[in-house]
Amino acid sequence: MNLFFRKAGAGRPLVILHGLFGSSDNWYSLSKVFAEQFSVYTVDQRNHGQSPHSDEFNYKILAQDLEEFLNQQGIVDPIVIGHSMGGKTAMNFAIKNPNSISKLIVVDIAPKSYPIHHDHILDGLTAIPLESIQSRNEAEAILAEYVDEADVRQFLLKNLSRNSEGKFVWKINLPAIEKHIEEIGAGMQFEGEYSKPTLFIKGARSNYFKPGDDDHIRSYFPQATIVTVDTGHWVQAENPKAFMAAVNNFLN
Repeated sequence: MNLFFRKAGAGRPLVILHGLFGSSDNWYSLSKVFAEQFSVYTVDQRNHGQSPHSDEFNYKILAQDLEEFLNQQGIVDPIVIGHSMGGKTAMNFAIKNPNSISKLIVVDIAPKSYPIHHDHILDGLTAIPLESIQSRNEAEAILAEYVDEADVRQFLLKNLSRNSEGKFVWKINLPAIEKHIEEIGAGMQFEGEYSKPTLFIKGARSNYFKPGDDDHIRSYFPQATIVTVDTGHWVQAENPKAFMAAVNNFLN
């Protein structure tokens, strides 16, 4: 699969993977900062952004997509950053291909399975009648019945665009995400260790980590450094300065 990506900067390669319902657009501002030191590739994972849609959607296939992307672009020994679903993709890739990346940065997700917790989001998105709504405000009013947080609604509605006929369409492959949501909550798909430097950044107010997760992390990533930032789940968006400080401290 030929994934859509944006490239900026020059230097050591750094690949960034967004989370569920996200896209490379979410990382636009931070990628410009990284581009002062690195060749930055921000990627749209399958079924997201401007990348192709597919009915296949699980971490084995997402890790394969990343492997193909690196090969296609001739990227050797990159640093890989992944948030949430992107972090799980990156972790699976690192365990499967431990010699293929130089450093790994995982943002607010652990190498474990998660119960389904996006069902209210999926219900809200599927409740929006794309064929009849006339504005984004209409879409947000419907979504507000399912998602309380205004910032989360705005994030989700970035996936709404207009086609050549002026009709609203989803950039994300909503049917595939809904069909495979349990697989996106799944644990690690490969066994082994990634023993190179690894950074886990978790939000202090996020519910993605529980007691005992640090030990579980180090069973896969024995060189892991674990840093906590005073944010919720969207660490890099909620506190970009603290996020960049943690990343720069780790890389430098």
